[in-house]
Amino acid sequence: MYSFYMQIIYKEEKWKGKACTTLKDLTAEELWPLFEDFLSIHKWLPGVDACTLVEGVSGEPGCVRYCTGTAVPTDGSDDTLTSWVKEKLLLIDPVERCISYEVIEGNVGFESYIATIKVLSDSSEDAQENGDDHKGSTVEWSYVVNPVPGWKSEDLASYIDSILQTMAKRMEEALLQTKIIVLDN
Repeated sequence: MYSFYMQIIYKEEKWKGKACTTLKDLTAEELWPLFEDFLSIHKWLPGVDACTLVEGVSGEPGCVRYCTGTAVPTDGSDDTLTSWVKEKLLLIDPVERCISYEVIEGNVGFESYIATIKVLSDSSEDAQENGDDHKGSTVEWSYVVNPVPGWKSEDLASYIDSILQTMAKRMEEALLQTKIIVLDN
């Protein structure tokens, strides 16, 4: 019985968080295909250099992607570090514009990490007042993970928010550039 209570006392709770960003010039319908493409994460996520399918059928629940990236160490050495992670697609719902995946293996320190990304239509009062019912979108990235060694919960939340902001900016620039090219032709 003592062992049972010690496990309860020392068991750390999972970290949970959510980051959001709004893109005023892109609809959810325009933005969703970039998230729906499970193997294109390296195009948008800072620090990810490559992403390949290692198991299953791309875009179908159960498929696994292998992502790698390089990082410059902060200890002053000249060595570059290669980070890698295998992520399993758990859910993809094009109607709700929602994707969920789990880190199943890697060297980045995440254990039991599950993320859900939703792309929502902007239904704010400002958009409705201006007659822009479908103008703009919001991306929500929620996650749950075991505590990460060497990190604080708020550091992880800040990191997720930062990479979401960068991803959204890259996606927005790419899609707006595509719109400009189409308009020019």
